[in-house]
Amino acid sequence: MTDAATPENPFDLTGHVAVVTGGGSGIGLGMAEGLARAGAAVAILGRTASRLETAAEHLRRHARPVLPLVCDVADEQATTAAMARVRGEFGFLDSCFANAGVRGEFTPVLETSLEMFREVTRVDLDGVFVTLREAARQMIEAGRGGSLVAVSSLGAFQGMPRQPAYAASKAGVASLIDSMAVELARHGIRANTVAPGWFDTEMTADGLADERFRERVLPRVPARRWGAADDIGGVAVYLAGSASRYHTGDVLRIDGGYLKF
Repeated sequence: MTDAATPENPFDLTGHVAVVTGGGSGIGLGMAEGLARAGAAVAILGRTASRLETAAEHLRRHARPVLPLVCDVADEQATTAAMARVRGEFGFLDSCFANAGVRGEFTPVLETSLEMFREVTRVDLDGVFVTLREAARQMIEAGRGGSLVAVSSLGAFQGMPRQPAYAASKAGVASLIDSMAVELARHGIRANTVAPGWFDTEMTADGLADERFRERVLPRVPARRWGAADDIGGVAVYLAGSASRYHTGDVLRIDGGYLKF
């Protein structure tokens, strides 16, 4: 039995509006695909127009509205303007997935300048904050509640040599989400973190192409394969919709069991 607030199918996102940053490829596109397949209208943000257009055409096969927006989330004004475009296009926002990120160079910590450090944190931490702040503003103004999701990494929980900025950003994202989960719950807004493991994406391509890396890492993945974009779509649908309406302040590790083995 369901109450009046519970839809018959809590995984049906018809009438739902979602934003995915870094939505032109990889994990972001996997999230956008899951959301569009479930019936949501999706805005995808990214830095490369051609990649966004290709992704948008792919997503439109689900017969849902798709809005590609060129935006560098490291630029606060550009991000604020892009989020305003989403509101202007769709009128409201139900879920926001802050996925855009960069890895930066593999550099020993003693050789990492503050500027090199900030090149990563401007995107991976500051950009997440601004994206979710603007999403929360829209959700509060609309009075519909909503879902905020930040994409972290297993690097938030394991030491990552030669990647201090990336690791610090991903750990910071998880704490940022905890803060938002507590503060925004009174507005019906929930906030969660997704921490992917080893996924086969453009960012990880170099490592996954290295035979020594594969021989060292893949046996530590109980699922015995790398994650694929399709593995993240269902998680996005769950977090976006009413199925997760009492789920907030959590970290969902999508890693094929890697961290437990």
